[in-house]
Formats: sequence, C-alpha cells, structure tokens
Amino acid sequence: MTVSRLSLLCRDLWALWLLLKAGADEIMHQDIVPLCAADIQDQLKKRFAYLSGGRGQDGSPVITFPDYPAFSEIPDKEFQNVMTYLTSIPSLQDAGIGFILVIDRRRDKWTSVKASVLRIAASFPANLQLVLVLRPTGFFQRTLSDIAFKFNRDDFKMKVPVIMLSSVPDLHGYIDKSQLTEDLGGTLDYCHSRWLCQRTAIESFALMVKQTAQMLQSFGTELAETELPNDVQSTSSVLCAHTEKKDKAKEDLRLALKEGHSVLESLRELQAEGSEPSVNQDQLDNQATVQRLLAQLNETEAAFDEFWAKHQQKLEQCLQLRHFEQGFREVKAILDAASQKIATFTDIGNSLAHVEHLLRDLASFEEKSGVAVERARALSLDGEQLIGNKHYAVDSIRPKCQELRHLCDQFSAEIARRRGLLSKSLELHRRLETSMKWCDEGIYLLASQPVDKCQSQDGAEAALQEIEKFLETGAENKIQELNAIYKEYESILNQDLMEHVRKVFQKQASMEEVFHRRQASLKKLAARQTRPVQPVAPRPEALAKSPCPSPGIRRGSENSSSEGGALRRGPYRRAKSEMSESRQGRGSAGEEEESLAILRRHVMSELLDTERAYVEELLCVLEGYAAEMDNPLMAHLLSTGLHNKKDVLFGNMEEIYHFHNRIFLRELENYTDCPELVGRCFLERMEDFQIYEKYCQNKPRSESLWRQCSDCPFFQECQRKLDHKLSLDSYLLKPVQRITKYQLLLKEMLKYSRNCEGAEDLQEALSSILGILKAVNDSMHLIAITGYDGNLGDLGKLLMQGSFSVWTDHKRGHTKVKELARFKPMQRHLFLHEKAVLFCKKREENGEGYEKAPSYSYKQSLNMAAVGITENVKGDAKKFEIWYNAREEVYIVQAPTPEIKAAWVNEIRKVLTSQLQACREASQHRALEQSQSLPLPAPTSTSPSRGNSRNIKKLEERKTDPLSLEGYVSSGPLTKPPEKGKEP
Repeated sequence: MTVSRLSLLCRDLWALWLLLKAGADEIMHQDIVPLCAADIQDQLKKRFAYLSGGRGQDGSPVITFPDYPAFSEIPDKEFQNVMTYLTSIPSLQDAGIGFILVIDRRRDKWTSVKASVLRIAASFPANLQLVLVLRPTGFFQRTLSDIAFKFNRDDFKMKVPVIMLSSVPDLHGYIDKSQLTEDLGGTLDYCHSRWLCQRTAIESFALMVKQTAQMLQSFGTELAETELPNDVQSTSSVLCAHTEKKDKAKEDLRLALKEGHSVLESLRELQAEGSEPSVNQDQLDNQATVQRLLAQLNETEAAFDEFWAKHQQKLEQCLQLRHFEQGFREVKAILDAASQKIATFTDIGNSLAHVEHLLRDLASFEEKSGVAVERARALSLDGEQLIGNKHYAVDSIRPKCQELRHLCDQFSAEIARRRGLLSKSLELHRRLETSMKWCDEGIYLLASQPVDKCQSQDGAEAALQEIEKFLETGAENKIQELNAIYKEYESILNQDLMEHVRKVFQKQASMEEVFHRRQASLKKLAARQTRPVQPVAPRPEALAKSPCPSPGIRRGSENSSSEGGALRRGPYRRAKSEMSESRQGRGSAGEEEESLAILRRHVMSELLDTERAYVEELLCVLEGYAAEMDNPLMAHLLSTGLHNKKDVLFGNMEEIYHFHNRIFLRELENYTDCPELVGRCFLERMEDFQIYEKYCQNKPRSESLWRQCSDCPFFQECQRKLDHKLSLDSYLLKPVQRITKYQLLLKEMLKYSRNCEGAEDLQEALSSILGILKAVNDSMHLIAITGYDGNLGDLGKLLMQGSFSVWTDHKRGHTKVKELARFKPMQRHLFLHEKAVLFCKKREENGEGYEKAPSYSYKQSLNMAAVGITENVKGDAKKFEIWYNAREEVYIVQAPTPEIKAAWVNEIRKVLTSQLQACREASQHRALEQSQSLPLPAPTSTSPSRGNSRNIKKLEERKTDPLSLEGYVSSGPLTKPPEKGKEP
C-alpha cells in the first residue's frame, strides 16, 4: 500500500514536472530572434533602414530606406544584420505575405540608386513583394534615371519587382498615407529612438522570461530527481535547501512578471497617446507578444506552485516519517532497556525493610520509566494521526504504532506483576514480623511475671489470666499452619525465605511450648487449696507405739496428747507445704530461665548472622568497587572527578573490614554456646571500634563526591557485574548502620541476661558502645566548626556539645557593663573540651544526606584553667553560670532541660576536679623531688614542699570563693559555689 501510494505520488510529481517543462520549452522557443536589438544597437541607430510599423494594402510589412548618403559605405555585415533583425520582427504570417521596401533616393544620384536597389535585392533575407523607389528629383538625374531604367528594366525584373516613382503622391497610390511616416508624406507616428527603446525592453523581458523558464526547468528536474533521505537531519537539510531555492525562483518570477507588466504598461501608454492607435500594427504585435509572454509566465508559475506543493508535501511527510522513525528507535531502545532491567528485579526481599526498599525502588524506577512510556504512547498517537492524514508510508507506520502499544502494555504488565510479587512478599514479611513481635512480647510477658507472686493462688490465677489472654491474641498474630503459608505464598517463596518462615514458625512453636508449660504450672498452683489446721485425736495404737522415756512424761502426755499431736504435726505440714511450693517455684523459675536462654540464643544467632553478612558486604564493596578503581581496563569509565579519590569515597572501610573479618567475627563465634558472656568480647575490642569515628567523619566528603559522580558509567558497570539491586551509596552506609546496630543487640541480650554471670559485662559493653556513638556524633559536629584558627586537637578530648541560650555579664576594669540589657539571649552551640569550652554560632542546615548538617561559626573560647561554675541561678532550674578570670566575664547559660543542665554541670565539675587533683599531684611530686635532693630538711618557713602544700590548702580553703581561684592552674571549684545572698 505504501509503495503504491508513494509511486502514485511520484507519478503525479513527474506529470507536473513534464507540464512545467513543456511550458518552459514553449517560452524558450517562441518570440526569441537570432539577434537582439541590444546586440546591434549601434547599427540600428544609424537608421539607414527602419521598420515603421506601416502595412501595405494586403498587410505586408513596410521597410523604409530613408535618404542616407553613406549607404554605400555601410559594411555588408552591418547591412545583413539590420536586414535580418528587421525582417524577424513581424509575425510569421505577415512576413509570409512579403515585405514592401520604400527606398527614398530623391536627393541621390542614379548610380547610387541603382547600386542600392541591386544591393538590397541581392542580400534581402526575406520574401520581397514590392520595391518602391523614389527616384532623384534633379532634372538631369531624373532624365538619366528614366533612360537608364528603360535600358535596365529587364535587370530589375529579374531580381525584384521594382517601381520607380517620381514623387511622393505616386507613393501614396501604393501605400496609404496612414501607413507612411511624415518624411514620406504620411501620418504614421514613428520615433526611431523610441522604437529602439521599446524593442530593447521587449527583448530584455523575453530574455528574462527565457532565463526564468530555464531556471524553473532545471529546478524542477532537480526536485523530481531528488531521492528521499533516510534520516531527520538530511531530510530537514533537503527541505530547507529546496525551500530556499523555491523562494529564489519565486522571487525571479516576481521580478520577471514585474518587468513584463512594466513593458506592457509603457506600450499601452504609447498607444493611448496616438490619435489612431490601431494604425501601428507593430506596436499591437509588440503588445500581444508581451501579453503572451506574461500569460505563459503565469501558467508556468501556476504549474510550478502546484509542483512545489506536491514536492513540499512529500518532503514534509518524509520528515514526519523520519521523526517518527527516530522517536520509535529511541523509545524502543529505552523500553527494551527498561524491560531488561526490570527482568533483573528478581529479589523478593529478605526482610520487611528490604521489601519496602524494593517497592520504593520499583516505584522510583516506574516513575523514571514512565516518561518513556508516556512518550511511546504519545508517539503512537502521532503515528495514528499521520495515518489519518493519508501519509504515504501508512504500511510502515501502522506496525510501529502497534509495536509501541504492545511494548507499553507489556512493560506496564511486568511492572504490575513485579509489584504484585513484592506486595505479596510484603504481606508475608509483615505476617512474619507480626509473629516474631508476638513471640517477643510473649517471652517478655513470661520474663516479667514475678515468681514469688505466682506462688499464691490469687497471683497464679492472675498470671494464668494474663497468659490465656495473650494466647487468645495468637489467632490474629501467629502463623497458623506452615503448609498453608507455603501454598499461599508459593509464587514468591525461595529457599532462603522458606527457611526464614520455618525458623519463625519454629520460634513460635518454641514460645507456645514454653507458654503451655507455664500455663500448666500456673493451673496447678491456682487449683491447690490450702487445708485449715484442725486438732485431731491420736489413735491408741499410735500412742502405744510412741516411745516413753519415763512414766512422768507419759502421764504428762496423756493429759495433753491431742493438743500436743496437733502442735507437732502442724509445723511438719507447713514445712512440707513450703517445700512443695519451693519445688514448684523452682520449676517455674527453671522454665523462665529456659525461655530466656532460648531468647539469648536467638539474639546471638542474629548477631552472628548479621555480622557474617556485614563482612561479606564489605568485601563485596572493596573488591567490586574500590579495587576496580585501580583496574586499567575500567579506567575509561572513570570520570575526571573520581581520579585519586578512592580514599575519599571509601574512607577507611578496608581497615574496618580487616578488623571484623580477621578478629571480631572469629571472637564472636567463640561465644555461641554462652551468649550471655558476649559482652566481654565487646569490652576486649572496644578500643578497635574507634575506627568508626574516622569513617563517620569522612562520610560527608564521601556523600558529596558520590552526588557529583553517581551517574558515572563506572558505578553502573560495577553494579551490573555484582548484580546488586542497590547502588553503591546504600553499601557505603553499612558501617554507620552496623555500629548503631550493636547497641540494639546488646540491649536485647542484656534484657534476657539480668541474672546471668555476664550481665555486668553486657551493661558495661552497652555503655561503651553508646559512648562510642556519642563520640562519633560529637565528632560529626566538631568537624563542622569554622573560623577557629588553632588546632582543635590541642584542646583535648571533646566531652560534651549542645545548643544553649547565653547571656553575658562582663566586668571590664572598674566599670561593670551589663549586657543583660539586651534581653534577647544569644543562641550559642557549646563544645566542652578537656582544656577549653568553645562558643559557636549555629548556621542554617543545607544540603542532603550527611551534608544536611549544621555548621558552627566560632565566636570565642574559655580556657578551663581559668573557668569556674555556679550550678544554680536564682529563678530558673535550667540555668547555670560559667565565669572566667575571677568573674571578670560571666556567661549565664540556659539549657533546654534541667537534665541537660545537670549533665553539663557534672561534666564541668569533673574537669575542674581533675585539674585540681593534677595540681596537687604536681605539687607533691615537686616537693618530693626537692626533699630528696636536700641533705638536711629545710626550715619550715622556707620549705618549697610546705609552700606548695600551703598553696594547695589555701586553694581548697578558698575553693568556694570564685574570686580566690584566679591565678591557679586548677581553678574550677570542687563544690557548688554559694548562691547570691547566702553565706559560704
């Protein structure tokens, strides 16, 4: 269909081109004489012959040869040119009748007349009808001409019909006066110069028409022979070039038409000026010639316009087709790549968070790919529109539109299928999480039930009710049947997920078993009834068998046998009951300990599993990314910004990997059978965990570099090779996530190990890990300080950091200037180091990820050697004072909460106390050195040791007075300074 329609279009264009060519050929072969007036303009100006426009009685054109004395001197070439030109002007019909020559030789000699007539007759190029000669008017020459003419009559008849006329009136008998010029006694208006101008203009227009026709014919040939390009750029170039040429051709046509109308208008004006406009046939012929040329030019233009419209339509449709084909190729490539990529999304997630992450990735991928899908659908609509507009390539466009719709539907279906699988996985993981949470809550319930209260009937019943009430919630929280789960989620279950489901079901079964055992124990306790103690008389045989050491005792016992028996058996029964209760209590406690042991093993298993996965992930990143940055075969994929930036991007990840792989993981595995002691493993390697501080401090630089170069082909290729679903930045976050995970696992282990041997180590390990996290967090703030000239490392360890409201009250010289007049406090971020406290101004947060952190502009610092504190400020429990140089500078600091204030005050007190202790030890050391170096003890009044001791004693005595601390190294008070208005 497309080929036939294209062939039909080409055939139409070819027919239009033939029509255009025919019109151009007609123009080029008509009205164009061999010679032009412009070519022989100088020869025509001599006026030895002219075509006045007069006609004979039968319409034959009249050529006049006026009296021209130098006629015989005209070169034959010029004479021949003028004759040829003049005889070519009349129409073929008029020229076919024959020309009438009027030779005016009234002032000439007979010999010249004879020579002129013979010359004209011999070389006249057209058909001659009649030659009229006005013979000389002189008497002698007239007589001579009569005699000579009679003798030469036969010669003239042999050449041309020649009539010798004696006067002008005789001429009027052959040619009407209206067809003769004034010099021949006629009334025909003729101006030779004007005639020459007209002929030049007409012939110039005719030449312009011919050139225009040639140009149109050549351009039409070029358009007809143009092959359709195969790409958008070439088609656009061809269409642009052809349009420019068309505009140029149209401009030439416009100029030619303008010129023709100008010539025609001048001819009409000349005709209007004459008294008898119909007399001059040549002028009418000239006008008709110009009109005919204009008509042919208009027809040629119309044919060209029609041809161009068809050609332009063909090129524009070709351009539309090329755009459609290019868009089709691009969109198809994108959709194919998207389909291939989504085909790699086979992971169904190994946890609830992982599945949620996969769903977010899928949504993000769908959003990004949605642009291509929408573009494909829009392109398909464009193709349908082209088909509706009767495009010549319908058979090529329709299959592509169908393929685009198929690709879009296939991609959407695959996205929906993938989303369905992930939704199914999300549902399963939620059920598993719910079951695990239910198990954890159940174990916590068992662990939280006090054993001593369960020994009473009421306590056992209450505990039993709690357990039964909790078990009732299992219907909606636990996994009911394992095979049903396998069948329901068969489409997403793989080996790992099936194992995970099995473990959860096993954990659930273990927890239910513990619950049922506890339930059975509590039912026994609740069902036991304590019998009342009643006096029972002993049977005689029992008394007979009773040993009686003496009669007196036996008699005494007879009087009180009933009461005494009861008294003896009462304590026995109570002890037995207490023993039974003790046994049952121990049984319940054993069950609880067994439950806690199961939980500890679960926590230890999670710790080891996640540790092994963490080590594998670190190794994968180091081998799959970091090592590949040094691979020469991958160098061409690296962007310029990544050169020599491996240490910035990965930090000290390699150091972290070696620590965990070679040391920590192996040591953790030694505690598999005794998980409650795992705290010792953390404590032994606590110093090694300091490597995380370095990694976290580098994280902002790593995040910034990743954002700049995340689109680098190197990362995409590495991710493809590793078959990772997540990009590198997710793996660079693993160490940060891991160091925070430890404290959660230690909390869980400690919760289930309260009464175990390693509880203290677990508590200490948890505190140490939290301390490391705090140090990491503080260091992240510390590296954001700007404007500090010195080395922050010289200030000692960073102890605390936080934001406060600060007022100042400074004393300068003898004048106390209160800045409290500015009631609005300054907002300052304080950094407490061992040797100084820094005041900084917090700047606005900006950036993303790790860069979305505040920066701190340094304002001032106080040396801790000259700092004191006042713990309580009257009127506000959240305020305290930091004063400097004996209260020369006082900073009133308001904490966000009283708890934060107490923590800061305690930490500052520790620093000041340690300084004072260091001062004491330094003084004692110096005193000891001096006493050992002297042979005899120095007098009391001059002993350096005693002097130092006195200084220390004096310092301790004056430690509550802020003004007395100035000048001492350990200037911080050890106890709270007295409040204003109170005695120290």
